[in-house]
Amino acid sequence: MPAISKSHLVLIPSYNPGTKVYDTVREARAQWNPVWVVVDGSSDGTTAGLLSMSAQDDGLKVLVLPENCGKGAAVLHGLDEAAKQGYTHVLCMDSDGQHPANLIPEFMDCSQRTPAAVILGVPVFDASAPALRVRGRKISNWWANLETLWVGIGDSLYGFRVYPVEPLRQVMRGQRWMRRFDFDPEAVVRLCWRGVPPVNLPAPVKYLRADEGGVSHFNYLRDNVLLTWMHIRLMIGFVLRLPLLVFRKLV
Repeated sequence: MPAISKSHLVLIPSYNPGTKVYDTVREARAQWNPVWVVVDGSSDGTTAGLLSMSAQDDGLKVLVLPENCGKGAAVLHGLDEAAKQGYTHVLCMDSDGQHPANLIPEFMDCSQRTPAAVILGVPVFDASAPALRVRGRKISNWWANLETLWVGIGDSLYGFRVYPVEPLRQVMRGQRWMRRFDFDPEAVVRLCWRGVPPVNLPAPVKYLRADEGGVSHFNYLRDNVLLTWMHIRLMIGFVLRLPLLVFRKLV
C-alpha cells in the first residue's frame, strides 16, 4: 500500500453511485493514502457498505451528509474537514468509475511540484463517450477560456483534478453558488481569477454502460440551464475584473 501523505488526500464525493463505488474506492486506495469519501445523502445502500470498508481500513475515511446537497457542497464539506486536519491539497474524483485511479500518483506528484497551481485533468475520450456530451463541453470550455482571457484551462468540466484547499475554500465561502453541477467549471474559472494557475494533464475518461455499473445523474435540460446561468454570472464577473485580467496578461 502507498505511504501516508500528510498534505494531499483523495476526495470522492458520492451520491447514489451504485456498487461501482466500491471498486472506485479500492482502486483509489491502491494508489493513495488517505482516501476520503463524502456520501452526499445517498439512498442506494452504499453508505453502509462504505462505512464497513472504512472500519477495516485506516486509510479510508467516510463522511456522511444526511441529505443530498450537491457535488460542490459535498466537496466543500470535505475541504473544511481537510483544512482542520492540516491537508493542503485534495484530488477530487468521481465515485462512478469514470476517472483513472491509476493516474492519482502522477497528478499528486505534479501538485507537489507546483503547489500553487490547480492540476486539471484533460479528458481523453474513447468510443464510449456520447457525442452530444463531447460537443457540449467544447462550448463550456470556450466560455471558460474567454472568462479568464485564455489563461490556459484545458478542460473546464472534467472533475479529475487536484485543488489547493485554502484558495478553493475561500472562493466557495465567498458566494452561494458552485454547490451542484456548476461546481467544476465555476471552481476553475474563479481560481484563475484569484491568480491560481492551471496545469493540464491528459487523463482518459470512461463512460460505463448500465450493464457495466454505470450511473449518471446528468440531466440535459436542468444541468444545461444551470450551466447557462453560471456563465451569465461569470461573464458579469469577467467584465468587472477585465482590467485586472488584462494587466496580468500584459505583465
